[in-house]
Amino acid sequence: MSDKNELMTTGSGFLALADFNMNESMAEELEGLEGGFDRVKIPSGGATMFELPGDEADEPEMVKEFSAVILHHHPVLQYYKEKYTGGSNPPDCGSFDGVTGEGTPGGVCAQCPLNQFGSGENNSKACKTRRRVFLLREGELFPLILSLPTGSMREFSRYIKRLLSKGKKSNMVVTRFSLKKATNASGIAYSQAQFTIDRPLTSEEQILINRLSEQVKQYSRRVGFDTEEPAEAGPLVDPETGEIVEPLQ
Repeated sequence: MSDKNELMTTGSGFLALADFNMNESMAEELEGLEGGFDRVKIPSGGATMFELPGDEADEPEMVKEFSAVILHHHPVLQYYKEKYTGGSNPPDCGSFDGVTGEGTPGGVCAQCPLNQFGSGENNSKACKTRRRVFLLREGELFPLILSLPTGSMREFSRYIKRLLSKGKKSNMVVTRFSLKKATNASGIAYSQAQFTIDRPLTSEEQILINRLSEQVKQYSRRVGFDTEEPAEAGPLVDPETGEIVEPLQ
């Protein structure tokens, strides 16, 4: 980690949130500003360095791992009838809860044939699924978004279940994020996110994190669907992060 961010108050945990409130006026300021939150990006081809937003737009911070609290997470499903070629057009059908799709065809996501492997190219799903994770790093005030594609979903699910088995929710601990090189059934390498507990929050921190988690949850539906880029490397490449995806067995 670099020490370039002079605004970061190191060693204070999340207590700086005591004077922070993501209120309605802030939400209005963020409306329409490319999702509002900066993104954490996962590399392609099995690389193990995250790309974090830097102080300068063209100078991202590359790290092997980082720690943050998971404020909120939810599925994002989106289906484009025509092959996506870029731009900010909304999908023909989408869902922010993974239960009900809005648009065409709409309806119950679990029963939709477009949400089944084999409905898209190369045995993929025609309706693309991600897990949107809102994060807060220690010493910072503003959340980041990590969009997890299919190849990292299983590890995230396992991590959440491990936390629940210990009686903890994801916003009750600081999580350490890292990457490992994995290979799918076709021998293609991809970067898979890993999750471990860094430390539990203090009682003082928990009160502040609970408040921000609720604010983020209320605001999260305003973020809109993920803007994609044309997939030049083939249909198995996630258009936002470049991560190779594979069907869950």
